[in-house]
Amino acid sequence: MLKIREVGRIKEIKKDIARVEGLPRCMCGQLVDVYRRDACGFVAGFIEGEATVFLLGKLDEVAIGDTVHAHLETFSIPVGEKFQGRVVNVFGAPLDGKKLVVPDARYPVFREAPGVLERKPLRETFETGTLILDTAIPIAKGQRELILGDRMTGKTTIAVDAILNQRGKDIVCIYCLIGRSFSALQRVVETLKFGNALDYTIVVSATASTTSGEQYLAPYVATALGEYFMDRGRDVFIVYDDLTKHAWAYRQLSLLMERSPGRDAYPGDVFYLHSQLMERSGKYNEAHGGGSMTCFPIMETLQGDLTGYVQSNLVSMTDGQVYVDSSLFAGGFRPAVNLGLSVSRIGNKVHCPAMKELSGMLRLEYIQYKDLLKLTRFRTGGASEEMEAKLKHGETLSRLFQQEASAPRELAEQLILLYALRRKILNELTEDEVDRFQQEVASFFREHHAPLLKELNYRKALLPEIKKGLDQGLLEFFRQTDPVSVQAGSLS
Repeated sequence: MLKIREVGRIKEIKKDIARVEGLPRCMCGQLVDVYRRDACGFVAGFIEGEATVFLLGKLDEVAIGDTVHAHLETFSIPVGEKFQGRVVNVFGAPLDGKKLVVPDARYPVFREAPGVLERKPLRETFETGTLILDTAIPIAKGQRELILGDRMTGKTTIAVDAILNQRGKDIVCIYCLIGRSFSALQRVVETLKFGNALDYTIVVSATASTTSGEQYLAPYVATALGEYFMDRGRDVFIVYDDLTKHAWAYRQLSLLMERSPGRDAYPGDVFYLHSQLMERSGKYNEAHGGGSMTCFPIMETLQGDLTGYVQSNLVSMTDGQVYVDSSLFAGGFRPAVNLGLSVSRIGNKVHCPAMKELSGMLRLEYIQYKDLLKLTRFRTGGASEEMEAKLKHGETLSRLFQQEASAPRELAEQLILLYALRRKILNELTEDEVDRFQQEVASFFREHHAPLLKELNYRKALLPEIKKGLDQGLLEFFRQTDPVSVQAGSLS
């Protein structure tokens, strides 16, 4: 079989960047191999007489003068069903000690985003399992929701809990780790294993010890893996953790390529870099299979500064943001979501009828409670009964919004909590009794009213018979637990 390919020679090496001469017909994104070396790369740019190549693989083996072979194809990776449950690198090679993954196809890493005519409006709810998000910041399938905040404030926990909550919902999840430590990767993988979520999850890893080129490629590789399922009508959820490290890696590569630095030393095309990635998420219309790709890009801020260059870029190109506040985290409110600075531009139109009925005013009630708390903090006189009632309601709502890590709540459990809140039952409980109610009510309903939970998850609407069943179940629960502060007559 006759093969024709261009052959070049490495002229210069700067860490992860090689300048190659002798490839006159190369194109951006084209794959190249270093002859007799366990390394490859792709063309990132060119000038007259030489091409700039991002090197990947074992770079210590590559030397000036090595021969480079150019392939007549763009950089692509293996994709397929069998990648679910595996931990792989940017080449699709396993990192979990298991055998090689047998692919079903190959997809280009850099692919054009779906056009407007191929998409449809977002209408289906994406359930994260985190009450404060599902009620006050509703997210739709196909949405791009940015999670940002200072380091060590629980950003990854929110995203991983969303993966845990997709168990049994036929959603393929992809966790992409970029530039973080190997111990962080291990923690996430162990959490997914413990929550029985690894079977439907693909983990793409480019830790801090890998090359800048691999860290740059990681989110595009994860997206290509997701597009395989999306093209087949499946729903996909991707977490990019995190794009701060991704921008750092690209800045380092760009400076090595001698591209002119701009604001904060980032190259001018860093906006295009991330917008190209974000645009690949969305919802296909029925003519193209109806698949969707939802993404949670994570971005780290410095001392709560939301106006940084890359942060501002991502806020402008996503469909909303979840701001994780370090002061709330330090105060014990977890997940530390600041509702005043968080938003979903899709809005509550994706809420199911039951959630829309129960959560319509929750965001406003919570923000009003926080403002009222500030006003009464330095007040010397006694508060009126109306103010006391509002403070008690806001305090109860605040406790409902607090949630343990790796413990997502299914839709029916969230609706039970909100229904009890709307009936003003929880306002009569002490703080300890509210916490006990949250911990035990779901298991009580699963044991004694399983058909009601099944009906609630299916109908997703508060029909008269469902309301009657909820009243009866709550009455039985309080009679069994017998809290001192609740009168049975409030439910009768």
